[in-house]
Amino acid sequence: MPSMSLTTSQDVLAAAEHLPSGATLVIHEFNWDDYEQLLEALSKRPGLRVSYDSGRLEILSTSALHENFSRTVDLITYTFAELRGLNLQNYGSATWKSKALGKGVEPDACYYVENVGRVLGEEDIRLETHPPPDIAVEIDITNSSLRKLSIYAALSVPEIWRYDGRAFTFYTLREGKYLEIAESAQLPDLTGSMLLEALEDCRTRGPIVALKAFRRLLRAAKR
Repeated sequence: MPSMSLTTSQDVLAAAEHLPSGATLVIHEFNWDDYEQLLEALSKRPGLRVSYDSGRLEILSTSALHENFSRTVDLITYTFAELRGLNLQNYGSATWKSKALGKGVEPDACYYVENVGRVLGEEDIRLETHPPPDIAVEIDITNSSLRKLSIYAALSVPEIWRYDGRAFTFYTLREGKYLEIAESAQLPDLTGSMLLEALEDCRTRGPIVALKAFRRLLRAAKR
């Protein structure tokens, strides 16, 4: 994780263009205006995740495997919600930021569940006028997202899912801090082990076969 003394959005943009897959670039004392200019410049680069924490800028270049995991988690999450009769809306790796707090973050996936009714049909969703997503997902197969938890907490994201290549860990926000929980509070009965097993099944047998099996499992559990 290189830390550099680049100072402008153009400097950082040039460095980000050459980040190898799975690498992270960290810049200290980066101002908010340059951060917003950088976000605009990187808006057509979906393979980069940018976070900002009171002057500390971090850019992660995702790998193909990283992207595959995040898209597969989407499929599993939608399947679970469908079988449980729950509505949700996915906003992918959208940027969530607050100038007043000096914080910004881009998850690998995020969902509105409890607050889905407040965002459906909306074209301009921002934290100044809307609630944060109810769930944010971080895929940690090359770099840890633990440092980002303080950003998510400041932005009041209720629930975080972390996948480190071996297990899913769920966290819920309580009194400004994240505490580990056994199952999702936003999607009741969904556990980290269920998500892990479905993800591994998708990897080995493909999502079509694996999701059919996941649906059968969920239907059987309801009987």
